[in-house]
Amino acid sequence: MDTPAGQPDWVQRYLGELATQRQLSAHTVAAYRRDLAELAVLAVLAGHHDWARLTHFDIRRCAAKLHAGGQQPRTIARKLSGWRGFFDWLAPRAALAANPVQGVRAPKRAKTLPKALSVDDAVQLMEANKQAHPEPFELCNQAMFELLYSSGLRVSELAGLDLEFAPAARGRAASLGWLDRAAQEVVVTGKGNKQRRVPVGEPALAAIAAWLAVRPPARDGSAALFLSARATRITPRVVQQRLKQHAIRAGSPVHVHPHVLRHSFASHVLQSSGDLRAVQELLGHASITSTQVYTALDFQHLAAVYDRAHPRAKPK
Repeated sequence: MDTPAGQPDWVQRYLGELATQRQLSAHTVAAYRRDLAELAVLAVLAGHHDWARLTHFDIRRCAAKLHAGGQQPRTIARKLSGWRGFFDWLAPRAALAANPVQGVRAPKRAKTLPKALSVDDAVQLMEANKQAHPEPFELCNQAMFELLYSSGLRVSELAGLDLEFAPAARGRAASLGWLDRAAQEVVVTGKGNKQRRVPVGEPALAAIAAWLAVRPPARDGSAALFLSARATRITPRVVQQRLKQHAIRAGSPVHVHPHVLRHSFASHVLQSSGDLRAVQELLGHASITSTQVYTALDFQHLAAVYDRAHPRAKPK
């Protein structure tokens, strides 16, 4: 199939600059190549054999065709971004009057609610797989999972916790997060280096105390609260893997990862308190907009209660 005139030359030069001047990876450059090749085909189908003749309306039709073909809004947005960058580069070289991609937006993405466990499922997950004589790593897991749900931490915040605050020393930065057992709180540094204090519930404190009673010295010399099997600071990936296996053994009805526990924490606190601002502070959200999604989860809970309890509720 034909492509717009000069396409191989312009595209090759552009991709060459991405690789050499911007130092993009070969994988990224290959993705740009595929997206521009797709645009070239769409341009020819629209009757244009010259990049310079493509208009704003042509690009909108191309995006609409991708959407009609089943491509997701996120994918189309990525392609539009790549096309926009190409035409920004091409404009001074081909004397384009304007960037035809400028102002073209991808279709709106459907808003998806974060996955959250019901209160019963969350409690069952915390209570599952408890042993009469647990191994140290099982106590570590229990403490981590209880703390994730108790305080709504991000997994990176959990992994970064120290036993207590440690000031900066030679070759070592000050603690970014630590356990304050006296105040029954954790202090964490979240996105944007924003520090916050979050309460820790009694079950989590008890689980942490049981873990600390058997916690071995860290081999990496760190003051990490939670350790891997090698006695080094645990990584977010290991936390994810351990929680996944724990949830499978517990018979959880959904795939559980650390952020599911964070969503569950937020949803359950909001259900009980109705205080959106408090949930925002506990989660460390910079904007209340990020927290408002949990009002939809709360409404789902209320709707479910209504459907179960109201005598005139229609069966779903």
